[in-house]
Amino acid sequence: MTSPLKASLCRVAVVEDHTIMREGLKLLVTTIGGFEWAWMAATAGEAAKMLEQDMPDLLLVDITLPDRNGLELIKDLHTLYPSLKMMVLSMHDEKLYVQRALRAGARGYLTKDASHADYEKALRRVAGGGVSVSDSLSEEILLAFAMGGTRAQSKDGLDSLTDRELEIFQLLGEGLSTPQIADALRISTKTVDVHKMNIRTKLQLEDGSAVVRYAIRWFETRRLGTT
Repeated sequence: MTSPLKASLCRVAVVEDHTIMREGLKLLVTTIGGFEWAWMAATAGEAAKMLEQDMPDLLLVDITLPDRNGLELIKDLHTLYPSLKMMVLSMHDEKLYVQRALRAGARGYLTKDASHADYEKALRRVAGGGVSVSDSLSEEILLAFAMGGTRAQSKDGLDSLTDRELEIFQLLGEGLSTPQIADALRISTKTVDVHKMNIRTKLQLEDGSAVVRYAIRWFETRRLGTT
């Protein structure tokens, strides 16, 4: 009598530039039944090379990467490998980025401070072919897709910003200076200034100081829950 075939494991890889976070994810994945660790990459460039050599079943991608925005990476990978399941990892507010992540091709969104139980639930859901977001945003997303996959343009004008510009706008709102943002995103201060100029143009603000003031007011409004 032949023994039954062993169920295949879901192989998980991660693109994350912080070593402690990568190692923590590796440990977490190996404790979940039905999953196994594939590999880790610190940059989008490293991930692209690894994917050519070893295709995982599920890829976790941080939004903030040193060489490019994680959502832009997801868009490219979704085009190249449409069957690859991807989830976003982020320190950023889910409400701000979740619809951008799903439109990019991700199947889920996890904040980095989520519990072990939340990680396991999300991994199992996405591995099984589903979509995983927090319960509080599920209805909002369903309504958006019921309206044809679009949402109304926000009154603050931030829908016009690219993913990287939005990331920088949020950091400005948190009070970070240009050098601090450059250090956090591992890009040059000149690149940050170019993004700030584009933000100013798109939001029709008079100068760089107006961008910072608007970003701070926007951030405080969100923090206080008045939007």
